[in-house]
Amino acid sequence: VQLQASGGGLVLAGGSLRLSCAASGRTFSDYAMGWFRQAPGKEREFVASISWSGGGGGSTDYADSVKGRFTISRDNAKNTVYLQMNSLKPEDTAVYYCTRYSGSFATTRGMAYWGKGTLVTVSS
Repeated sequence: VQLQASGGGLVLAGGSLRLSCAASGRTFSDYAMGWFRQAPGKEREFVASISWSGGGGGSTDYADSVKGRFTISRDNAKNTVYLQMNSLKPEDTAVYYCTRYSGSFATTRGMAYWGKGTLVTVSS
């Protein structure tokens, strides 16, 4: 499985960006996907996750710090997961990584594959 994240860049505080993560493989829809981020000098932290799409699923979860500002979604036809980021703050500056979980639902230690990150810089 290969994951390719894109969409990062430099944006002013209050602005928006949409990150994309394209995944290889034919069973993309069966697995939960997620986004993490790592700011300089800090540990990687959870941002958002979305479960598989079967059975009316696609449930989402967010870190408290991004609730109401970020939205995770997936397009199974394109094997792609997105992270729409609105009302960006300087503290959102980080390298953002997408991950595919080992199962249909996101679990704390269930990240199985990681993509290379994409840098998001929010200036004040």
